[in-house]
Formats: sequence, C-alpha cells, structure tokens
Amino acid sequence: MKNAIWFGRIQIIIIILFVFSKSWLRPFVLKRDAPVFLDITVLSLPNLYEGVVGVLVLSFMGLYINKRWNKSKLGNHTIYILATILAAIFVITQEVKLHNLGGNNVYDPYDVIFSFIGLTLGFTIVWMKGPTAD
Repeated sequence: MKNAIWFGRIQIIIIILFVFSKSWLRPFVLKRDAPVFLDITVLSLPNLYEGVVGVLVLSFMGLYINKRWNKSKLGNHTIYILATILAAIFVITQEVKLHNLGGNNVYDPYDVIFSFIGLTLGFTIVWMKGPTAD
C-alpha cells in the first residue's frame, strides 16, 4: 500500500499524543485553576484523536478490502468518503450514547465538536496524501 509507513507513523504519533494527553496533560491542567477553554480542550482532545485515527484505519481497511475482494471497483476518493462517514457514525453515535463501545462516555457538545474536527482532519489527511492499495 502506497504511503502505509507514513500513515502508520501518523497513527503512532496520534496514539502517543492520546496517551500523553489523558495520562499527564489532562490531570495537570484540571488540578490547576486553568481557563475554561483549556479544561474543555484537554477533556475533548481524545475525541479529536479518535476521529483522525478512525478515518485513517477505516480508509486503509477499505482500500485493502476493495483491492482484495472487490477488485478495485470503487475509487480511492469514494473509499475515503465512506471511511469518514463510517467513522463519523461511530464517534457521533457514541457521543449521543446510542452505544458505549468506547468506554464510559458523558455527553458533552464540545466532544462532538472535537470529534468533528478530528474527522475533518483525518479526511483531509487521506484526501491530500492519497493512499492507494497498489
């Protein structure tokens, strides 16, 4: 797959940022009298990371499935769009508590906003970088 190593590195960086923000940054900011926007940011950042990683993973899964079983009948850009839609369905339905697959969630409109930003960022990355199944 074209660009697979690059995308793998991006995902590893995002996972490291996720762990760092949940284990160190979030407690650090919440223990202090930080401005509200910082509290909102550290509480909602995992949703942004989830959106980006979700789009990247589903894009590569879609590319692989399309090449392996569908004989490349769908275009790459169609797969990127479908991957983003599937990731959006997962993260948004999780936020509105239609399922609880991601853990013990509490509805927060800022989480939805950060999820949307992450989905948009993930989509932009795959659209601009253009991974393929070749």
